[in-house]
Amino acid sequence: MNIDQIMTRKIIKIGMDDDVRTVRDLFDEHSFHHLLVVEGGRLVGVISDRDLLRNASPFIGKLSERTQDTERLNRRVHQIMTRKPVTISSEMNVEDAAQIMLEHGVSCLPVAMEDGHVVGIVTWRDLLRSLHSLSVESG
Repeated sequence: MNIDQIMTRKIIKIGMDDDVRTVRDLFDEHSFHHLLVVEGGRLVGVISDRDLLRNASPFIGKLSERTQDTERLNRRVHQIMTRKPVTISSEMNVEDAAQIMLEHGVSCLPVAMEDGHVVGIVTWRDLLRSLHSLSVESG
């Protein structure tokens, strides 16, 4: 089974100069855990929900919220993103993608063309789902 068969093609991209508030709002609005950061049509970074948690104050929206808590939401995406993300091609097989994910300790792999344009994303959940479906089919 190839990545092309399991990748999510509908991806939401964000720019390097967007603010962390936008990241928070996108995560709240959608049920995904990764945002791809694109500059000039090419992938330059990834932001996970964990990156957001590390960079947003837990006091936002609480009675104890302070000015510096809300100011953290004004930070820019390039300040909190993971740069130079590990990418894969859509032709790669699922087993090799799982190995890459384990070797690099990442929870998603953007699927990119040779020129850096993103065509999809694969998460550990996608890989687990595909491996489960293979075991159901064979068993």
